[in-house]
Amino acid sequence: MYLIVGLGNPGRQYEGTRHNMGFDTIDYLIEKHGIPQSGVKFNAIYGKGIIGGEKVILMKPLSFMNLSGGPVQEMAGYFKIDPENEMIVVYDDIDLEPGQLRIRKQGSAGGHNGIKDIIRRLGTQKFLRVKVGVGAKPKGWDLADYVLGRFPGSDRKLIDEAIQRAGDAVEKIIADGADAAMNEYNRKG
Repeated sequence: MYLIVGLGNPGRQYEGTRHNMGFDTIDYLIEKHGIPQSGVKFNAIYGKGIIGGEKVILMKPLSFMNLSGGPVQEMAGYFKIDPENEMIVVYDDIDLEPGQLRIRKQGSAGGHNGIKDIIRRLGTQKFLRVKVGVGAKPKGWDLADYVLGRFPGSDRKLIDEAIQRAGDAVEKIIADGADAAMNEYNRKG
């Protein structure tokens, strides 16, 4: 069984923002695979279903980005998920161009507070990540204002395609493994 975590912030005011790439990818997977919502548990919305012949739990923490680790830790513990082998976290990355994807098997938080909290709560940096590029903040901008902002209309199509590709990358990890997904998706453009 896989726990697939999409990071974001709850509430209408955060819908469509750069910081909600994880939530948007989970929504794409829910719709594509017809996964019903199972309810709210451990301060997260979740649903259980099947992707690529494997049982999955799709999860969106409701704790706000910087406190994502608590719900992830509790959900993983409750469902006996091994984070190092059975968890995929999808989130935004300002170090990647808008729409670019990067899959990693492990690593530091890279300045991302949601990932930092997950690492702190789980006690490991070894878990799969699908990063969705949102582009670097413009010079002089506050980082929080940038990631909580929305994409300009010119980037929206590119971002919608990236969300779909991030969902497809999750499917590829489940079906064929992380290495195959990295070979396919860790390319520019």
